[in-house]
Amino acid sequence: MSALSELNEIHWLVELLQNVDVGMMVLDKEYKVQSWNGFLENHSGMLPSQVKGKVLFDVFPELDPNWFARKAAMVFTLKSRAFVTWEQRPYLLKFNNYRPITGTAEFMYQNVTLFPITGLTGEVSHMAVLIYDMTDVVLARQDTNK
Repeated sequence: MSALSELNEIHWLVELLQNVDVGMMVLDKEYKVQSWNGFLENHSGMLPSQVKGKVLFDVFPELDPNWFARKAAMVFTLKSRAFVTWEQRPYLLKFNNYRPITGTAEFMYQNVTLFPITGLTGEVSHMAVLIYDMTDVVLARQDTNK
């Protein structure tokens, strides 16, 4: 594979991550934001340049640092995935609900996946955080329970 072909592949991957309909950020062990995709930009109203290098708890003061650190410890220490469902905690980052059809929800319900990112040495150096919008599922379930 040529260097140009490899560079092109990396460009495609970055484009994909920026445009996927899932929130994705990468945090270091000090919870500093290293990467922030388009989903998070669109729903938070904050550009990657505004959050990169900042501690997540400073950007989102409503996020409980002790609770999040316990979840992150599983990822950094055990090198395993951690999950949070909307039933356990309605959201990780409080975003407004933006869908006109499902506009009855006050905020976006979210499922969250945390997973380790290892460096070339095999050590976990960062953690990825994926945020899925579950608002439609929550509202559909609420409608069936009425």
